[in-house]
Amino acid sequence: MSRNGPRVAAAVVLAAVLVGVSGCSDSSEEKKPKAGGTKGAEPLKWGECEAPTAAEGGGQAPSKEWQCATLHVPLDYAKPEGETIPIALIRAKARDKGKRIGSLVFNFGGPGGSGISTLPGAAKEYAALRERYDLVSFDPRGVGRSAPVRCEGDRQLDAYYAQDSTPGTPQQEKAFVDNLRKFQQACERNSRKVLPYVGTENAARDLDRIRQALGDEKLNYFGISYGTELGGVYAHLFPKNVGRAVFDAVVDPTKTSEEGALGQAKGFQLALGNFAQDCVNRGDECRLQGSTAKEIEANIVKLQKDLAVKPIAGIGGRMLTDSAATNGIAQALYSKQLWPLLEQGLDEADGGQGQLLMALSDALNGRDQQGHYSNIGAANTAINCVDSKDRYTLEQTKSKLPAFRSTSPVFGDFLGWALMSCTDWPVPGAWETPDVSAPGSAPILVIGNTGDPATPYEGARRMVERLGPGVGVELTYKGEGHGAYNSGDKCVQKAVNAYLLDGKVPGANTVCTATQNPTGTPVAPEPPQGA
Repeated sequence: MSRNGPRVAAAVVLAAVLVGVSGCSDSSEEKKPKAGGTKGAEPLKWGECEAPTAAEGGGQAPSKEWQCATLHVPLDYAKPEGETIPIALIRAKARDKGKRIGSLVFNFGGPGGSGISTLPGAAKEYAALRERYDLVSFDPRGVGRSAPVRCEGDRQLDAYYAQDSTPGTPQQEKAFVDNLRKFQQACERNSRKVLPYVGTENAARDLDRIRQALGDEKLNYFGISYGTELGGVYAHLFPKNVGRAVFDAVVDPTKTSEEGALGQAKGFQLALGNFAQDCVNRGDECRLQGSTAKEIEANIVKLQKDLAVKPIAGIGGRMLTDSAATNGIAQALYSKQLWPLLEQGLDEADGGQGQLLMALSDALNGRDQQGHYSNIGAANTAINCVDSKDRYTLEQTKSKLPAFRSTSPVFGDFLGWALMSCTDWPVPGAWETPDVSAPGSAPILVIGNTGDPATPYEGARRMVERLGPGVGVELTYKGEGHGAYNSGDKCVQKAVNAYLLDGKVPGANTVCTATQNPTGTPVAPEPPQGA
C-alpha cells in the first residue's frame, strides 16, 4: 500500500493465490560519483531461464521463448573496480526482426518487485509492443536473485504480519515497536553488506549498465508505480541517454514520506468509496449491507474494530486480524477487476470466514500457498529506508495520527503507524525527495489515473513539472485501479503504442475515459514513495 507499509506482490502471484482460495558505453551525463561511471558493461550471455527463486515468488520456469542472463555491476559505484553483484535479466525477442527498434526495459515497481517473475506473466498485455521491441525486465539490486536483501524467515514473517499494526494501548505500542526493531535487526544481521547500496540512485546506474549491455544507444523504458521514480532518477542522471519512455501510475516526486502516505490514505479512501458506490448502484446484486456508500464504509470500519478485538478464521491455523483485513482490502483496490473478490471477501468476513481477505493480504505480502515469502517485504523496506531520510519517533508518529484518521477512517491508522518502518534502520537515508529534473531528455509520456489509490493522480502533474519544460508530456486516464495501460483501455494503449512504436508524442493534456468493461490483467500492485 505504502512504500513504508504493506508490501507488493506480482500479479502472477496474486492470481495463483486467489484461484485456490476463491475455489473454496560511458555516459557524460552522469552527475556523481565521477569514479562510479558506467564504462565496461560486459556482454550478456543469454540462456534458458530457470524457475523463479523463492525470493522472486517461486513458480514454474517461463516458456522457451524467454531467455535469461546475468550482468555484474559494482556493489559501490564509487569503487567501480571493487566488488560486484549480479543483476538478473529476462527477455523475449521482438517478433518482427526486420522492424525491430531495440529493447524496451520494464520496471514493475514495488520497490522490490521481481521483473524476472512478473514480465512473463504480464507479457500478453504488451504484445503490440513486442512486435518491434525485445521485452526486457530485471530484478533490481536487493531484489529476487540480484543480491537479495534477506531479513526474517517464513515463520517469523507470519508473526510479523500478524502483529497489531495499529496499536491502541501502551502495551500494544511496545510490542509494535519491538517487532519493527526485531525485523530491522534481522535485515542488518543477514544483509549488512548490501544494505547501504540498494537505493534508487544505484539502481538507476544499473539501468544504464543494462542499456549498454543490451547494445542500445538509448534506454527505451516502461516504468510502473515505483518504476516511475526509478525512471525519473535515471532521466536526471542520464538525460541524453533517454530514448522513448513511459511512466504509468506515477509517484509524486515532490512529496516526503509523510506527505506521500497521507496522499495514499486519501487515494485508498477514494477508491474504497468508488467501490462502495458501485456496489450500491447494483442494488440487490450487492452482497454488502448498506443502502449508501457511506453506510458500506461504516460497516467496514465496524468489521475492522471487531477484528481488532476478536480475529476470525483465516487460512490454515492463521487468524484474520484487523491488520490483515486492511491489507487485503487495499490489495483488492489496486484493480477494479478485483472488486468482486473484495465484495465477496467482506461479505464472508462479516459471517466469520476470513480466508479470502487473508489470501488477498498474503498476495500483497508476497506469501505463497506453501507459506513461503518472497523477499518483496525485505527489499521494499531496505530500498525505502536507504532512499528516505525520514525517521519518526513513537511520539512524532502518534502526533500525526489524527491527520491520517481524518483523511481515511479505514486506512489512516494503518498508514500513519507505518511511518515508523525506518525509525531504527541501520543505514541513513539519501534524500527527502528525489531529484528528477532532466533538462535535455527526450519526451517522457507521463500517465495519471484519476482513481489510482496507491499513486494519486496529482503525482503525474508534479512529475511533469519536475522533469522540466519540454520533457514530461501528461496523459490523463479517467478510470479506477493502479495504473492505466494494463487496464486494457484502448485509448491509453493507442497513445502509448503510437509513442513507443512510432515516436508520435500525444498532444499535451490528452484525456482517456475508461470503458465500462475493460479487458486485461491487473498490474502488480506497487507501493511507491510516499506512495
